[in-house]
Amino acid sequence: MSIGLIGLLDDIAGIAKVAAASLDDVASQAARAGAKAAGVVIDDTAVTPGYVIGFEPKRELPIVGRIAAGSLRNKLLLLLPAALVLSYFLPWTITPLLMLGGAYLCYEGVEKVLEAVMPHQAHQHEAQLGSVALNAQSVEDEKVASAVKTDFILSAEIMAITLAALPAGSIWKQALVLAVVAIGITVAVYGVVALIVKADDVGVALARSDRASAVGRALGRGIVRSMPVLLKILSVVGTAAMIWVGGGIILHGLEVYGPPAIEHAVKAAAEAAAHAVPPIAAIVEWAVEAAISGVIGLLIGAASIPVVGFVFAPAWKAVKGVLQRGRQAS
Repeated sequence: MSIGLIGLLDDIAGIAKVAAASLDDVASQAARAGAKAAGVVIDDTAVTPGYVIGFEPKRELPIVGRIAAGSLRNKLLLLLPAALVLSYFLPWTITPLLMLGGAYLCYEGVEKVLEAVMPHQAHQHEAQLGSVALNAQSVEDEKVASAVKTDFILSAEIMAITLAALPAGSIWKQALVLAVVAIGITVAVYGVVALIVKADDVGVALARSDRASAVGRALGRGIVRSMPVLLKILSVVGTAAMIWVGGGIILHGLEVYGPPAIEHAVKAAAEAAAHAVPPIAAIVEWAVEAAISGVIGLLIGAASIPVVGFVFAPAWKAVKGVLQRGRQAS
């Protein structure tokens, strides 16, 4: 009896070791794959605070929470199963879909540039588009819907990049790694966003606190003064990242579907610039490729503005009208 029990415990210990090793493997794969999507993650973090600015302080964290919940739904309920199904049954569709998502990021980025440079033209374009949400009850609903829409594209890029970085193996293991990456990135991104949007409140509390030292109060005042500058920088970084990431995705897609001359020209330009400054060759090569991606993104975004305004916007309004009438009828 005791020998049987020892044998059973031995088996349990062996199973536990295998499970622990498997979990370690999942964690390491998730970390490596998530790192590949760092550019898109930074983009997501920089873009989101812009959707929260302008609301009452008491609504800031609830809005961030609503966007984060929408992001998690996007990743776990829609994108994760879709990515696995497409990778197993229609792998050839992933790159074209990524390119469509990249084009959308270019459009969003150029739309923000248009808003900064030509606000009147931007307002006319927004009037053409109408509301994003099907049944927005407030400005907050519309902002959340717009943020979740942008997050869907960014999340799709993150999940696709993650899946591409995973080694071939069990579909269940790949699903687990994707889920770990999805949850980890969402918590990290929206945790940082929450800290950013509430930093000014923390600064005000420090500056007014009787219990804080003189240094603490000075730090609080510094935080309050620096936040508008930080938010402006984040807005610029987020816009630039949208255009750069979107252009880069399309450029990589053209390497697969476009003429080889495009890829060769970009790499030749980057390598030539890198050879000119050997001490920082890697940085220069990356910067040149990013700049070319940005130019491509600007061109695609600029071309997409009238297409969205005169083709997709009227189509969306028609679809939304049908859906709303269906809701009212039911």
